[in-house]
Amino acid sequence: MSSSGDGRFRFRDIALAAYGPSAASAIGHGAMMPVLAIRARDLGADISLAAVVVALMGIGQLLTSLPAGALVARIGERRALVGAGLLDACAMTSMALTHTVAGLAAGVLLSGACWTVFLLARQGFIIDAVPVTHRARGMSYLGGTQRVGVLVGPLLGAGLISLSGVPAVFVMAAAASVVAAIVSGLMPDLGQERRAQARESGHVTVRRVVREHRRVLATLGGAVVVLGASRSLRMSLLPLWADHVGLSASTTSLIFAVASVFDVALTWPGGWLMDTRGRMVVAVPVAASMAVACLLLPLATEAWSVTLVMVLVAAGNGLGAGIVMTLGADAAPAEGRAQFLGAWRLCGDIGGTGGPVLVSAVAAVAPLATACLVMGVLGVAGTAWVAHWTRRVDLARTRAASLSRR
Repeated sequence: MSSSGDGRFRFRDIALAAYGPSAASAIGHGAMMPVLAIRARDLGADISLAAVVVALMGIGQLLTSLPAGALVARIGERRALVGAGLLDACAMTSMALTHTVAGLAAGVLLSGACWTVFLLARQGFIIDAVPVTHRARGMSYLGGTQRVGVLVGPLLGAGLISLSGVPAVFVMAAAASVVAAIVSGLMPDLGQERRAQARESGHVTVRRVVREHRRVLATLGGAVVVLGASRSLRMSLLPLWADHVGLSASTTSLIFAVASVFDVALTWPGGWLMDTRGRMVVAVPVAASMAVACLLLPLATEAWSVTLVMVLVAAGNGLGAGIVMTLGADAAPAEGRAQFLGAWRLCGDIGGTGGPVLVSAVAAVAPLATACLVMGVLGVAGTAWVAHWTRRVDLARTRAASLSRR
């Protein structure tokens, strides 16, 4: 199982090892996230404190991106996946059993950290297991398993709540994390030789990797910040607008469910396009769809028009499943790869955290429609940045392919 050749490569040969752990973990997280604020409220948190508890998941990811890269580099993808899965199960169990908001918050923060380790290790495994010619599809399928989890998890969680209450969802999420850890333990450890060489020569530090690749992180990494921010608005700005125009929570949920169908359906075409037509042809629609959606939102005042805008965003988001991981794999150096991917992950997390914060800041001093227009204009500028730097990636890949054929 190696990326050295692709003549007889078949995704089904690596399906369980590559995507089984991600599917299990995504189902657990997908079930847990919709009820996290409810769990906080049940424990006595007010609305603002409950929002902080939910945000701790992203904060945990943000704070541990760089350390997670260093950890994966030292212990390898398989051990990192097993450890992260078991530790996440402990975090989920504590969220089910705790009687305090502080205990819940600690569990959420720990779960966010585990999720970062899990994603970095999965990305590293795909880089090793999938040929370069199939890399984007491999990453897109990885992103697709997470999307399927977000769809399936809430359905399972809803059934459990009706039978046993909200804490049962966290117990199920803990069980899913254990399953992910078990399946991860059965996969091959593809990076043993690389880690052995690193131990002999000395592991490169995160600081050194960031310093040596600071230009890539500042330019192409800036494009990743834009992509992360664009995606985050789907779960922050769009629900706020739906509430602003008077749509009920059930109607909004139904609209998101309809849009999610397009999100999942475009996962495979997006990966194929990236592998055969280049990264830019997918990266640009991801950023552009959100920019256009923000500019159109002030005109969407009915359920049907809000649905059309959300479908537009979901289509772009689904088409770009795996784009950030693919660009990271393209840019990652052979030496210090995991450390670089940790820094790459940080770029995406900065965008994912910064997008909602910027919306809140603008909405605090201006009408929500103004916030939509501001984000739309910024999105257009961000799309131009994404187009420029992903085009350079495609040109570099074309040159490298031409040289390899000579």
